[in-house]
Amino acid sequence: MTETAPQQHITDAVRDAVKSGADVHQQVKDIILKALTSGHLDMDNIKKVTEAVGKGIAQGVAGQDEHAKEAFKQAATALDDTLAIAAEASKLAIQEAATKVSAHHDLNDAANAIQDMERLFIDTLEKVAKGGSQVIADVVNDFIDHSRRSGSAVGKQALIALDALKDLPKISTDILVSSSAATASALAKIGGGILLGIAESLQPSNSNK
Repeated sequence: MTETAPQQHITDAVRDAVKSGADVHQQVKDIILKALTSGHLDMDNIKKVTEAVGKGIAQGVAGQDEHAKEAFKQAATALDDTLAIAAEASKLAIQEAATKVSAHHDLNDAANAIQDMERLFIDTLEKVAKGGSQVIADVVNDFIDHSRRSGSAVGKQALIALDALKDLPKISTDILVSSSAATASALAKIGGGILLGIAESLQPSNSNK
């Protein structure tokens, strides 16, 4: 599939960050957060950004087998951590939307999408493994195996989110939503705003660390 200009920009930025070898985790995390907060937070946008990031990682580690392990690990962990933040933002969006909308099944679909984020993460890394050299494939597959054994950040956050959402209060029937598309749009807008707030709080200038 041909990348759109925004996706290509993400791929290029991630590739350059990985190739630089300097503070790869923070660079990639900032790129992903910026991409996700530039629009509404929905699975379509998350998938497009994640796909572009995966391509950037693959291009970044290509041809540098000697340093690929550390660069890949930092980039992949940045993707994992950022998807976990997105899962948290999605959970908060659903909790907020639950008091404003009546299409309960749409909220359930949104909750299921959180669960799909870990699969998206692993699928993206598997594509990196398939497209690289044997050395790269071994590095990526070792990372995937470790993530499956010990649990990824996004997988752990998804479990926390789903546990928090299982006891949602009954949705208000005072406000009717005309269609599932409207509900999805509302969720994406709320989620985008929440994610932006989280991203801003993570900036070094706002950190107490």
